[in-house]
Amino acid sequence: MAAGPFRLAQGRPFPDGASVAAGGVNFAVFSRHATAVTLVLYASATAREPLQVIDLDPVENRTFFFWHVLVEDAGAGLWYAWRMDGPADTARSGLRFDPRRELLDPWARAVGTGLWDRRRASSPLPQPGTGLRARVIDDEPYDWEGDRRLERRPEDSIIYELHVGGFTRHPSSGVAAPGSFAGLVEKIPYLQALGITDVELMPVMAFDEQDVPPGTAALGLGNYWGYSPYGFFAPHPAYCAGPDGRREFRDMVKALHRAGIGVILDVVFNHTAEGGGDGPVISFKGLANESFYHLDPADRRRYRDFTGTGNTLNCNHPLVARYILHCLEYWVREMHVDGFRFDLASVMARGEDGRPVYHAPVLWSIEFSEALLHTRLIAEAWDASGLYQVGSFPGYRWAEWNGRYRDSVRRFVRGDGGLLGEIASRIAGSSDLYAPGGRLPINSINFVTCHDGFTLHDLVSYDRRHNEANGEANRDGAADNHSWNCGIEGPSDDPAVLSLRRRLARNHLAILMLSQGQPMLLAGDEVLRSQQGNNNAYCQDNEISWLDWSLVERNGDFLRYVRELIALRRRHPSLRRARFLTGQPDNGHGGLPDIRWQGADGGEPAWHAPDAGFLGFTLAGREAAEPVLQVMLNMTDAPCRASIPQLGGRQWRRTLDTSLPAPQEILRPGAQPAIEGSTYSVAPRSVVVLEAWSAGEPSLTSRMPASGGSVSSSDCG
Repeated sequence: MAAGPFRLAQGRPFPDGASVAAGGVNFAVFSRHATAVTLVLYASATAREPLQVIDLDPVENRTFFFWHVLVEDAGAGLWYAWRMDGPADTARSGLRFDPRRELLDPWARAVGTGLWDRRRASSPLPQPGTGLRARVIDDEPYDWEGDRRLERRPEDSIIYELHVGGFTRHPSSGVAAPGSFAGLVEKIPYLQALGITDVELMPVMAFDEQDVPPGTAALGLGNYWGYSPYGFFAPHPAYCAGPDGRREFRDMVKALHRAGIGVILDVVFNHTAEGGGDGPVISFKGLANESFYHLDPADRRRYRDFTGTGNTLNCNHPLVARYILHCLEYWVREMHVDGFRFDLASVMARGEDGRPVYHAPVLWSIEFSEALLHTRLIAEAWDASGLYQVGSFPGYRWAEWNGRYRDSVRRFVRGDGGLLGEIASRIAGSSDLYAPGGRLPINSINFVTCHDGFTLHDLVSYDRRHNEANGEANRDGAADNHSWNCGIEGPSDDPAVLSLRRRLARNHLAILMLSQGQPMLLAGDEVLRSQQGNNNAYCQDNEISWLDWSLVERNGDFLRYVRELIALRRRHPSLRRARFLTGQPDNGHGGLPDIRWQGADGGEPAWHAPDAGFLGFTLAGREAAEPVLQVMLNMTDAPCRASIPQLGGRQWRRTLDTSLPAPQEILRPGAQPAIEGSTYSVAPRSVVVLEAWSAGEPSLTSRMPASGGSVSSSDCG
């Protein structure tokens, strides 16, 4: 790259952003109402003085609303920012032009944060040297070595939600580049052994680590989770071990795909890091504030806030919808990701007036995009202003985080009575939510825990949130978590309490893996990671949030349990149905219905009893060699002798009993004790699974991932 000053040419309005072209670098940006545009070039991300300041000619360098210029002989490695001048009648027009502010290119493929200062950038008086800069990257072809997106069937998915930084940042991780895309690559063998099929990465698009409340910032804390984006095309700089973040991200995707693991990105198209009226001007505010954000029509200085973050992206404005679609297609075409989970996705179902619209252009454009045709689309189907669309999110391909599933299972495992009908609906794929709209069980993402809330360990160890470390006087985070501390709040050395907690944790995950739909695990739950009762660790980039890899050994018995649960699900097609159960005979299993619900006596469950806590069901196999499953859930405080259906010619064997000590609590085919008689004693607060095998030894051992464990017979046959 020449050192400048550079010669200039007219340039082209497309593609957006900075692109290396024949003869130099073409720069293009959208701004409808700008009257003057300046491109500022820098030698580095932290250079105080520009290499060159280029004022664009409003005739020569403008096509409709796109401003463009070719910087001849320039190349990759050059840093740049934009300045915009124009109307600033914010109250009436919503325009916020200020030629003193440097703006980040919204299409930047790489971002430099060396001079970024959110507090100073939020000042009404612009202060130089506080902005973010974009870097020109080389578009030379990347060698994908034949890599393709996996395009796995949704019903076969087991999703694992993780934070790229926190997954390997703990000193115990032992990786060469902790907290990075490269660090995650080193842990792929662990993910393979666990048996998950997809990783869902919390935000990896460039975000503002300084975006936290004042009290939180005063404690030296920053935005850890990443739900404060400003660079939707750029990998987050802190997750890059070297200067080429795009290559590192691609290397990670390619390595995960080689291991058979898909990559789903958690994306935030509901708001940006620019916040409300008192927030910084980073990019969109200074380019096209009136287009990109929902503004109060009575006073367009004010931002309508459907997200709880200060602003809301105006997703169904044509410009913004185009931007979002192009961004998603970029991550699929150029980065090979397999799908997306959309944070507060109901914002995207709001029209330009802020009201919900079923035929939201941006959502249907995503659904029908040819480039996104085989990608996974997952919605967090609510927003912060009361729009709740679980079961009714616009579109048909969209899966949804099923918040009702989470709450119902938590309450049931806690011991709340009168939930049998509700829990049966959730286990069977939530047909009450999805069938009326023509949807399927695969539209439901089932989960008990996620990044937002208690970990599994804390769900059974705390009744109340303990978020004092966040600097918000423990007012942040959900107040009602449907949790139970088993009698003691927080850490305990009481063996009875510890045993009960572990059993409840087993129950949560057992029900999750036995449910129709797509299960999602929170990273670290498989080794019982704790956040010390913090249910909103968004600002805790420390050992509260990081995965302590010593837990792999310390809680190895629970890790084995989770691996075996996943293996159980993966070897049973009957647990992975694409369509709803009917109660009718399925696949000729001796006339068995595909599912039959039972009470403890083998008859109808006590559907309407206010204190009922036992539910059983028989699940027919879908393939000739697949055994029938008998599942018994006893969430009461009393043991229950439950009737087992007699299937003539089939032998029941114990697969799972969460009341038994490890490694007897879950056993592989070929190591399962036979059950004699017509009943099974189900211990209090436990889950039991039996498999009915045809005469002879079980034949599915070869289809299971290998796992350790010894054999023991049950005393309660």
